[in-house]
Amino acid sequence: MSTNEQSLETTFQNKIDSELKIEPKDWMPDAYRKNLVRQISQHAHSEVIGEQPEGNWITRAPSLRRKAVLLAKVQDEAGHGLYLYSAAETLGVSRAEMIEALQTGKAKYASIFNYPTQTWGDIGAIGWLVDGAAICNQVSLQRTSYGPYARSMIRICKEESFHQRQGYQIMIELAKGTPEQKQLAQDSLNRFYWPSLMMFGPHDSESAHSAKSMKWKIKRETNDDLRQKFIDQTVPQIEFLGLEHPDKALKWNEKRGHYDSGEIDWEEFYNVINGNGHCNRQRIEHHVKAHEEGAWVRDAQNAYNAKVKQRQAQAVA
Repeated sequence: MSTNEQSLETTFQNKIDSELKIEPKDWMPDAYRKNLVRQISQHAHSEVIGEQPEGNWITRAPSLRRKAVLLAKVQDEAGHGLYLYSAAETLGVSRAEMIEALQTGKAKYASIFNYPTQTWGDIGAIGWLVDGAAICNQVSLQRTSYGPYARSMIRICKEESFHQRQGYQIMIELAKGTPEQKQLAQDSLNRFYWPSLMMFGPHDSESAHSAKSMKWKIKRETNDDLRQKFIDQTVPQIEFLGLEHPDKALKWNEKRGHYDSGEIDWEEFYNVINGNGHCNRQRIEHHVKAHEEGAWVRDAQNAYNAKVKQRQAQAVA
């Protein structure tokens, strides 16, 4: 590394350590840019793919009100994807490149979305647990070091908080309903609890990106710290619902001031991440099909933009 590069990197790190935001035109190490593109695009892909398991229930929601609320939630997720793709584009990567990486399997998205939504209770569990886990992570991302990413998270967090309340309300109604409805809620909790814990990623000691991300303040809290926070906040919520906790090894640790929990099935986690989950292929095939069917909209927009530029050029001439 040259003296000039060392000086630039020192100035860059000092800016981060001083809690100042890095903006698109600022100098940044290539590794920082690459790490951001990976994380932000993965986040965007998760929002977009995450529409599928919930969109599957829009036409089957139990009431008109539930349909309208779920439709609004799915539209929010599409908007989140837009904010995040736009933030990633400020780093010099194109939307087309990111989508190609998703569709060819080069880029990942949250493993949780490769699990099927079998019942209406699953929609409640996703809103409560999955969005709840996302909020644990995303609240700290409002303070991430990259400006466009941090600013996009402000609105996303507000909307995700609504999504979590929507999901928990569904679970309350099911848990306080008939024995059959309560069992539906219990079944959904049992199936989505452990995959929700997996959303935080592997243990810090096994994470390939955590150390650098923490140094650069791309991430503000570690995988294990975020997972612990989620476990602790979920225990009283499950108790309020009157449901059984899926983790039979769960125990309060007075010394630590946190709950000790059972071990996650990491073999399942890596199996899903590597493309062998229940719905991996289905999710990508659906995305590819929708993307191809929507090509005419993009073509029309590009043609319109070209005509506008032509008219502007003619007017100047």
